[in-house]
Amino acid sequence: MNNTNTVPLVAILRGVLPQDVLAHIEVLIAAGFTTVEIPLNSPDWQTSIAMAIARFGDRIQIGAGTVTSANDVAILSQMKCSFILTPNTDPAVIKAAREAGMQTCIGCHTASEAFVAIQHGANALKIFPAGELGSGYIRALKAVLPKHIPLYAVGGITPANLAEYLRAGCVGAGLGGDLYRAGQSPEQTANQARAFKQAWDACQKR
Repeated sequence: MNNTNTVPLVAILRGVLPQDVLAHIEVLIAAGFTTVEIPLNSPDWQTSIAMAIARFGDRIQIGAGTVTSANDVAILSQMKCSFILTPNTDPAVIKAAREAGMQTCIGCHTASEAFVAIQHGANALKIFPAGELGSGYIRALKAVLPKHIPLYAVGGITPANLAEYLRAGCVGAGLGGDLYRAGQSPEQTANQARAFKQAWDACQKR
């Protein structure tokens, strides 16, 4: 997730169906996105992830979210998934992903959870739910964490508040319901993606 050629905005396609996934990823790429997450609580996620990797895996990073077990990590590794995001801090999942050579963005809420994730080798931390915690919480947490650990704000991030979380110390964000909701059209995804990308570009010019 930290490659220099990627924009650190993670498009979360929660609930996407296999017959829809490619069309939505196509418009995300057109909008400038380079990282897509398909959560494992989506219908038939194995098919969607396999299709996405086969079509776009050489162009962007395709990862899995809501990963909660080492068994799922093993399946995702066989599928050549680029990275995992978790909703919680589970050392066994971190260990399995590290052994598989996969990048990890580990879900945490408290400083204690963050340090457990770091101690077990997390590549990045997913601060969730960022929108409820607020950017002040991110700033305070960032102050006590090792400077080399990237933070991603996830949950409640919009084009209007993205800059606030980047200023607080996040390197990027996971974009959920304000980017994609299950059943929406690719055109709607494209419009939302452009809004987020414009917000990101505006932050880079400051």
